[in-house]
Amino acid sequence: MLEKMEAFDGEKVIEQFEEMTRDAERVQRETLKKILEENGSAEYLQNLGLNGRTDPQSFKDCVPLVNHDDLESYIQRIADGDSSPILTGKPIKTISLSSGTTKGRPKLIPFNDELLETTMQIYRTSFAFRNKEVPLGNGKALQFIYSSKQIKTNGGLAAGTATTNVYRSAQFKSTMQAIQSQCCSPDEVIFGPDFHQSLYCHLLCGLIFRDEVESVFSTFAHSLVHSFRTFEEVWEELCSNIRDGVLSSWVTVPSIRAAMSKLLKPNPELADLIYKKCEGLSNWYGVIPELFPNAKYIYGIMTGSMEPYLKKLRHYAGHLPLMSADYGSSEGWVGANVKPMLPPEMVTFAVLPNVGYFEFIPLKESAQGLNKPIGLTEVKIGEVYEIIVTNVAGLYRYRLGDAVKVMGFHNSTPELKFICRRNLLLSINIDKNTEKDLQLAVEAAGNVLAAEKLEVVDFTSYVDVSREPGHYVIFWEISGEAKGEVLRECSNCLDRAFLDAGYVSSRKVNTIGALELRVVRKGTFHKIMDHHLSLGAAVSQYKTPRYVIPTNTAVLQILCSNVVNSYFSTAY
Repeated sequence: MLEKMEAFDGEKVIEQFEEMTRDAERVQRETLKKILEENGSAEYLQNLGLNGRTDPQSFKDCVPLVNHDDLESYIQRIADGDSSPILTGKPIKTISLSSGTTKGRPKLIPFNDELLETTMQIYRTSFAFRNKEVPLGNGKALQFIYSSKQIKTNGGLAAGTATTNVYRSAQFKSTMQAIQSQCCSPDEVIFGPDFHQSLYCHLLCGLIFRDEVESVFSTFAHSLVHSFRTFEEVWEELCSNIRDGVLSSWVTVPSIRAAMSKLLKPNPELADLIYKKCEGLSNWYGVIPELFPNAKYIYGIMTGSMEPYLKKLRHYAGHLPLMSADYGSSEGWVGANVKPMLPPEMVTFAVLPNVGYFEFIPLKESAQGLNKPIGLTEVKIGEVYEIIVTNVAGLYRYRLGDAVKVMGFHNSTPELKFICRRNLLLSINIDKNTEKDLQLAVEAAGNVLAAEKLEVVDFTSYVDVSREPGHYVIFWEISGEAKGEVLRECSNCLDRAFLDAGYVSSRKVNTIGALELRVVRKGTFHKIMDHHLSLGAAVSQYKTPRYVIPTNTAVLQILCSNVVNSYFSTAY
C-alpha cells in the first residue's frame, strides 16, 4: 500500500551508489552473471554456445555485437505472441516503441519489470543527489508529462513508448510519491487523448496549486519551452477559468472535464493575483518563479539536441537553476546526473554499474579498422566511445548508436558526456530521423517529380531552429523546370514520408513546424563539391553532405544564395 510505503532515505541511496561505484568492475561482472543466469534458457543465448558460462571473456567471445536489425525477427516473434524463452528466460509481456526509425515504422524493443526497476533506481539516485543540493519539502511538481495510448501487438502484448510504459506502472506512482515528485495534475490529464487539452490543464493545475509547486519538469527542454510559449497565449483565459471556477468549453474530453471540475472552484483573488503578476513581467522574463514562488528548480533532459532551447528556457526560468535529467534511451538506462548543479552544457552522467553490462568502442581511428570494445572501467578520460549495452530485457551487446566522451570518474565508474547519435541526421524535439529516413522521403517525393519526367539531381537537409517551432529544410536540385503545384505536392509528400513516431506526433501538435522544400539553381551541388575540394578533399572520396550542420556556414551560404523557390508543406 502506498500509505505504508517506507520513507525515502536519500543518504542511504547515496551510500549505496558510492559503495557500488567504488568497485564498478566487480559489480559489472556480477551484473553480467545475473543477466546470463536468469536468461540462460533463452533461445538466442543457447544458439551462441555459451553453455552456461557467465564470465565477461566467454560472453565477448561467443556473443556478437548487434544492432536492432539483427534482433528484429526475434522481437517480432515475441510481439506476435510466442511466449517461449526467445531473448529472456521469462516471457516478455510489454513492448516499447522507439521513435528512432529507419524503416518507416517505430522499432519494437522488449520491456519488462526488471527494466522498470532500473528506471526507478536511476530516478531515486539522481533525486538523492539533487535533493542533497536543493532539498524539497512535501510540495508538488508541475510536470508537463503526457502518456500516449498503449496499443496491443498481434500477439496481445501491451506496446507504447518507453515513457508510457513507465508512467502506466504502479511502481512509477509510488516512486514519485516517495521522492516528493507528485504531479499537480490528475491522471486523467496525463493520460488524456488530446495534447492541447492536457497541456492547458497542466498549466491550470499548476496555477491552482501555485504555492505548493516546488519543481517544474518535462522530459525534454523543448517541451518546457513550448509549455510556457503556450502560457503566453492563454494566460488570460486561464485567469478567467480560475476566476469563474469553470473550465473553457473547448476542453471537451469528458474524463479531463470531470477530473478538473473537482479541482476548479471560483477563486477571484487568485485570478487577480496571477493577472497582476503577468502584467508586471517584462517580455515574460522570469515567468516561472513569478507564478510559482516556491519552485526550487527546473528539470528535464537538456543535453544534445535540446541545447538550442536552453536560452529561451533560461529566460523563462529567471534565477531558478536548470537541472539536466538522466541519460538513457528506449533500450534502457545508462547513467544518472549526480552533479545536478552543473549547467546543462557541462553535465555528465555517472554510469550505474548494476543497471546493465556496458562496453565501449573507441571511436578514435584505428589502423586495424573497427576498434575492439573495452570494459566500463577501462575507458580513458578525454576519449570518445560508442556505447554497447547488455540489459535485463533481452538485449545482448547491443550498439546503442550514441557517441559519448569520458569526462572523468566517480570513484571507479566513468562520467560520460553525451556527444551525439552516431547515425542521427535530423532532430528538433523527440524526433530522430537518419540518413536512411531522409533518403526514403526523397525517393517517395521523387516519384511525384517522375510523373512530370523530372528527377532530383541531388539533395541535402538542414534543421532550422532560428525561430519557433523549428522545422526541417530539404534542399533539392532538380533536372528541369517544375510547376509550383507539383513542388508543393513534393513538399507535402516529403513531410508525410518522415514516419518516425516522434516526428509525426510533434508535427501534429506543431512543436515541429511545416517542412520546407527549397529548390536550388542547377550547379549548386557542384559548387559545394568544389568548395570541399578546395579544402583538400579527394574527388574519388567526395560525398554530398546529406545534413548540413549550422556551423558549416560556407556550405549553407552556397545553398541559401542559390535558392530559386521555397515551398512549405501543408500536410498537417
